[in-house]
Amino acid sequence: MTAATEVWAIVVAVGVGTFCIRFSFIYLFEYLSEVPDGLERALRLVPAAVLSALVVPAVVVVDGSPALSLDNGRLLAAGAAAVVAWRTENILATIAVGMAVLLGLRLVV
Repeated sequence: MTAATEVWAIVVAVGVGTFCIRFSFIYLFEYLSEVPDGLERALRLVPAAVLSALVVPAVVVVDGSPALSLDNGRLLAAGAAAVVAWRTENILATIAVGMAVLLGLRLVV
């Protein structure tokens, strides 16, 4: 096999594997009359875990290394946005405050 053929074989195998894993859950849930309580509790935590996994590296890592100092404007903006999210539970206000703080810090510094 050539290198290109090997790459395509791997891509197809990974695609089929991904499809099978996702389809298996859809297929299995069709035969469940109700979702077990433990699974339902665990699934409620998935959105927060995914959001944290996406946001934390974008906020903390600057130029490839962790930046946990007051020089990191993204960290300060995320902190302000977290306070607004906690107090108001309004996603638009959270985004607006976070972006405004980040823009203000970049203009000042």
